[in-house]
Amino acid sequence: MEKQEYYSLLQSQLTTLLEGEHDPIANMANMSALLYHTLPDVSWVGFYRYVNGELILGPFQGKPACMHIPYGMGVCGLCLKEQRLFRVDDVINFPNHIACDSASRSEIVIPLWRDQQIAAVLDIDAPILQRFDETDEIELSKLTAILEQSCK
Repeated sequence: MEKQEYYSLLQSQLTTLLEGEHDPIANMANMSALLYHTLPDVSWVGFYRYVNGELILGPFQGKPACMHIPYGMGVCGLCLKEQRLFRVDDVINFPNHIACDSASRSEIVIPLWRDQQIAAVLDIDAPILQRFDETDEIELSKLTAILEQSCK
């Protein structure tokens, strides 16, 4: 199965999974579980919620994680500050990387929007270099859009 077909199936599964539920925490929990258990070669999938000027750990799957991420720090904090997706091929060489798991080698972070402001970020870590590509960026952004719609 091609990557885009795989993501299309995930979009259908996520849409069905979130149908009728509008609670953001419940929906983030189910989305993180779905992605963690279906995406190949990932070691952590979760959300950080933007609360009182910092990112606070939200629903996730994987090893225990950092609970607070300051604005502008690490990949997640920079995603918040610059209000855009970040894909990092090698986190060891990323300035200000926050190493919650020393086995993490690559990462993708996608902002989630509510009322034209970032409400949270989706953070996915992988134990291999260059795990994520442009297709992952596009397709994971579509999945986050499904989540955003479910929480309205």
